[in-house]
Amino acid sequence: MPASATLPRSAPVPSVRAAAVALPENYVDQETLIEVLRAHWGKKHFNVARLEDLHRAVQVKGRHLALPLAEYPGLDTFAKCNDAWIRAALDLGERAVRGALERAGLRPRDVDQLFFVTVTGIATPSIDARLANRLGLRSDLKRVPIFGLGCVAGAAGLARAADALRGAPGEVSVLLSVELCSLTLQREDLSIANIIASGIFGDGAAAVVLAGGDREGAGPRVSASRSTLYPGTERVMGWDLVDTGFKVVLSAEVPAITRAHVGEDVDGFLASQGLDRSGIRHWIAHTGGPKVLQAFEAALGLPRQALAASWRSLAEVGNLSSASVLFVLEDLLASGRARPGDDGLLVAMGPGFCSELVLLRW
Repeated sequence: MPASATLPRSAPVPSVRAAAVALPENYVDQETLIEVLRAHWGKKHFNVARLEDLHRAVQVKGRHLALPLAEYPGLDTFAKCNDAWIRAALDLGERAVRGALERAGLRPRDVDQLFFVTVTGIATPSIDARLANRLGLRSDLKRVPIFGLGCVAGAAGLARAADALRGAPGEVSVLLSVELCSLTLQREDLSIANIIASGIFGDGAAAVVLAGGDREGAGPRVSASRSTLYPGTERVMGWDLVDTGFKVVLSAEVPAITRAHVGEDVDGFLASQGLDRSGIRHWIAHTGGPKVLQAFEAALGLPRQALAASWRSLAEVGNLSSASVLFVLEDLLASGRARPGDDGLLVAMGPGFCSELVLLRW
């Protein structure tokens, strides 16, 4: 069930002007986290050796946490977790947006549209509204808060922001992702899915500034995008809402689905743009985990080096859900590796089960 957004050749094409990321100050290495969870789950007669094996297998060296480690035992209700999420999301979101605007050479009052994506907390008014006063955004700001897309939301949010700018080529849009996965951990859930989630997901925020095609500025053009929803896969990934908050749904089928579909999806999308895999210079992949990245490599026939930035991000900060692919994009933009004439493909997958492809042209 693919859906593509392809711009007519004569229409102004939106561009990515800048990106910035923000991480909480509370960094904890993976071995320390293993010891903390071992002490907690070991009391429940869980196979702690299995815990250690699963946590080390995800190849994450450590993660940044929304709160100091000592404060997590006090989060014994969903309300307390969500209140902590709101406080941390505001601080990280503000840092990410300010950083991206500064890199773009723009002021908060230059922003016309603000897209906010998350899957790890709930707020009404939403975080984008609460940031308006903090940042000094205009009162006529167009806000689009999006909840529930999960890991795919960084790519989907980028595509939807670009779609909006196609109808408003003189405007500026900001995409903000804030994911605080540590505040969703279900401490009484001994399922393999929850154990894996406790070892791979981290906390962080990312912001991307996009400009309509009528505005001058350097940066890759968002040439096209494609969304694909795979029927009958609703239970592959997501949340079950329980009394204590968000209980993870995470199927072992994710790598297999990735391997089965991504190659065909990418080839069909690129062909619609007059390209093939050999024309893609930069691969910007969501850091879903070692098995997912290996599935990307296998499905697309890529060498390990092609996804080096994704592997590095996974090791350094873990899987940050929707923010992950934006962290990889920010790394590419900051590195200066991309040159005029290069094509890049941004790829992510998430609950639905679904994928999102975004073609970037420098």
